[in-house]
Amino acid sequence: MAPFYNFKSSYFVAILLLSTLRLAAQSTAARPAAIEASINELMQKYEAVGLSVAVVKKREVIYSRAFGQKDIERKEPLTTQSIFRIASISKSFSATSIMQLVEAGKLRLDDDVSNLIGFKVRNPHYPEEVITLKMLLSHTSSLNDSQGYFQLDVINPQTNPNAAKCYSANQPGSTYDYCNLNFNIIGTVIERVSGERFDRYVYHHILQPLGLYGGYCVDSLDQTRFATLYEYNKDTREMTPSPMAYNPRREEIRNYVMGYSAPIFSPTGGMKISAEDLARYMAMHMQYGRSQGTKIMSRKSAKRMQTPVAKAERYGLALWTSDKLIPGVTLKGHTGSAYGLYSLMAFDPKKKYGFVAITNGCNPIASHGYNELLASTLRVLYEGLIE
Repeated sequence: MAPFYNFKSSYFVAILLLSTLRLAAQSTAARPAAIEASINELMQKYEAVGLSVAVVKKREVIYSRAFGQKDIERKEPLTTQSIFRIASISKSFSATSIMQLVEAGKLRLDDDVSNLIGFKVRNPHYPEEVITLKMLLSHTSSLNDSQGYFQLDVINPQTNPNAAKCYSANQPGSTYDYCNLNFNIIGTVIERVSGERFDRYVYHHILQPLGLYGGYCVDSLDQTRFATLYEYNKDTREMTPSPMAYNPRREEIRNYVMGYSAPIFSPTGGMKISAEDLARYMAMHMQYGRSQGTKIMSRKSAKRMQTPVAKAERYGLALWTSDKLIPGVTLKGHTGSAYGLYSLMAFDPKKKYGFVAITNGCNPIASHGYNELLASTLRVLYEGLIE
């Protein structure tokens, strides 16, 4: 017997289905508008100049927007193509480079830095203790920035009689002490081992394979895309452009010494890239070393970067673990701050989503160690696009 077919019933089911799909489509379409309204409110609250955001889900950038101004004086709007000096998120590019060289058999994470850098790196309080690459990458080296970090002369005992002041009283490997000098040393190690200038190594082995536009050398980039960075004065509530943010350092580059001058490019904080391209780089870490069929490093190396070394601070090799940004959600990533800029990259490698948020200037209120504008923006994006 043929099945009974009720045309009227089927018709109403079809209408109901179409209505549901239409409402779902309207709801999806309304989501970006609600997100943007919330972000604009946050920008007003934190007096932000500009804000660029990008969201990755699975392997794709599913949302990318820019708000506010790229340059106040010129009244230029920020766009998704605008480039920022992203500050300390740059450290993860340096660590990724080291992991590549480890995989190539040119380095070991337990290598003595003294044998790699060309002079003795020893804490005078613990002269027999080896300071390793792993310690530098995890900020457990016992080094500090008290003598500065923009050149290796500060820690080289042959050039600085006060080089001993670069070390704290903590035993190497025992304590987390955030230090920019660690990663400027790392950049120099990359040069000495690879034979490539630091900025070119990162371009050839990370940026170019992933199809990303960015870099450390100002003169290698389209400077019309640079977002002006603004420092906030809490007393006057005024924004002042930071003249040194994109210093090309041309004279120093002309006199460059391979294997010693890498700090000129600031391996610790000098990467310049858009939020959208940074999100694509983040997707590689989210996918444990691969993106769009391109392998940057092994799954084992990617996981090692994400695994905490400094247990209390949950800091791995240039990537931290945090559950303070979104209650009940554990994320990996890094932040950055310099010259008035604040940046945030955070991702979940298990559920395969992540966020990038960068501001070129705001009222720098912070809680739990995170810039409140960026942390609040991340929560808006999570609730609007992921949850």
